[in-house]
Amino acid sequence: MPLRELGRALVVVGVLFVAVGALLFFSGKLPFRLGRLPGDISWHGKNTSVYLPLATCLLLSVLLTLIFWLASHFRR
Repeated sequence: MPLRELGRALVVVGVLFVAVGALLFFSGKLPFRLGRLPGDISWHGKNTSVYLPLATCLLLSVLLTLIFWLASHFRR
């Protein structure tokens, strides 16, 4: 049954690619822009600029945690 597990993993990866592709495709129509959320810190000095996407990282972390939790829940 190793081929069955490989097939299942490939389907899950394919669904994730479709979801990320749809998110990128429709990102212009979303009410927010990833990387420019409130809470992302941007500082520009004379010769340097620093950008810390804190809110974006938190949002992506929560979404990925939810996705992996759901995947492990349905795998049992």
